[in-house]
Amino acid sequence: MVTIRDVAKAAGVSVATASRALNGMSIVTAKTREKIEATASELNYVPHSGARSLTKRKTDTIGVILPDLFGEFFSEIIRGIDLVTHRAGKSLLLGNMHGSAEETGLAIRAMRGRVDGLLVMPPDSRADTIEAVTRDIPTVFLNAQGKDEVTPFVSVDNYAGARLVTDHLVDRGARTIVHIAGPASNRDARERQRGYCDVLAERLGDSSPHILPGDFRDDAGRKAARLLLNSDISFDAIFAGNDMMAVDLMNELRKAGRDIGNDVLVAGFDDIPLARYVTPGLTTVHSDITRLGSAAAELMLRMMKGETLDPNESLVIAPTLAIRGSSAGRA
Repeated sequence: MVTIRDVAKAAGVSVATASRALNGMSIVTAKTREKIEATASELNYVPHSGARSLTKRKTDTIGVILPDLFGEFFSEIIRGIDLVTHRAGKSLLLGNMHGSAEETGLAIRAMRGRVDGLLVMPPDSRADTIEAVTRDIPTVFLNAQGKDEVTPFVSVDNYAGARLVTDHLVDRGARTIVHIAGPASNRDARERQRGYCDVLAERLGDSSPHILPGDFRDDAGRKAARLLLNSDISFDAIFAGNDMMAVDLMNELRKAGRDIGNDVLVAGFDDIPLARYVTPGLTTVHSDITRLGSAAAELMLRMMKGETLDPNESLVIAPTLAIRGSSAGRA
């Protein structure tokens, strides 16, 4: 394996000069730099990333810490981040805190010295719980906003999205709309539930709608369907707090003989790729998950260049509605 000492010896310069040239330092003359770079190319020299990071005091790596790495929602966020960071020549280091605020802090501490910045999605969508451990490293929050209003963030307007989809179900003629909620500790879930409740109160005068517990995982949709089928709760539409729950809910209802899109309307939230391919296609809130990741990565790259971002440069993504077969019937 060719080392920088081999390059320096072949080019007739010191190891220090070879290192400065290959790390782009301006104190090396253009002629010497060209000679060293040509020698390195001839010898097929590949820089050692660990040694280079010590020299430059940079790792060219961005840490990404998410509540989970399972499911299309998180894979789409990572894809959005990678689309931007790969073009910029940066690497990603992924961390998973399994939905625990305590593990979030541990994951952040484990990445210190190994990354130049952090993209963090707090497990409960409340960034203030981890602000203290991110204060001395460039950080962008995903789907969360800190109390200090200084740390940049990218989020989706969950309340507006829930209003959009609930309004749509009412417009399609639904009058008894059940909601499968997300985790009670999760701010996104609470905002989606709030949007749903406000529309039902305003348009149908329903101040006590049926809300079933959920956790954003697919088996919660299955459990909710079984509960509804075995209860005396009347319903003509169901708004699930995310697509994973909605897809499993539809599968369970279909096995029970319910005609999705006619007997019962179903809608979700997020517009994961799977929502387009189930039968019938799932009506859902398109929150542009990939853009959530790419926008956060773009902010991070600017911070890594030394820019100080203004708080108003944070981004709240306005969702849209993706209407498909699961809400095609009735009206």
